[in-house]
Amino acid sequence: MENENENFIDRPVVMVGLMGAGKTSVGRALARRLGIPFVDSDKEIEAAAGCSVVDIFSMYGEEEFRRVEQRVIERILDTPPALKVISTGEGAFITPAVRQMVLDRALSIWLKADLDLLVKRTGSRDTRPQLLNTDSRKILEQLISERYQTYALADITVETSDENLRKTLFKVIRGIEEYSNK
Repeated sequence: MENENENFIDRPVVMVGLMGAGKTSVGRALARRLGIPFVDSDKEIEAAAGCSVVDIFSMYGEEEFRRVEQRVIERILDTPPALKVISTGEGAFITPAVRQMVLDRALSIWLKADLDLLVKRTGSRDTRPQLLNTDSRKILEQLISERYQTYALADITVETSDENLRKTLFKVIRGIEEYSNK
């Protein structure tokens, strides 16, 4: 199976998109399907910092978080094995240096979801610093307006909906195959 994967993808796969789009769940499922490791960049940031993403934001601010995030994503890309699936935080691909690193060294997949789906999926979690104690619909709507144009620079765009994981995974694999056959 490993040789089959080497023909299927030849570099890390990086999942990008807004919170609630499914980057972690789809990324984990894709890694399992391909038989390669899965890495969640937010979990790696928390391990490196010794505290949660929410705590980093509240103690040091978003700018410092983005600096740490950039260093961690670079380390993930530099660390063997070369083939892996990486789930990033929603702001990672927006940072120009991270975006360029990902575009140069990985296969980027944007999971594009509509506002209603994002609101539904993020409503029950308190791990999203930008949505704490605020109108999450309004914030997500603003983030869509500000970020979807940048996410569109990803190598592959996969439209997601309120569907089961298997269907989204199939769309991602089909997107990778189509991109690889260009």
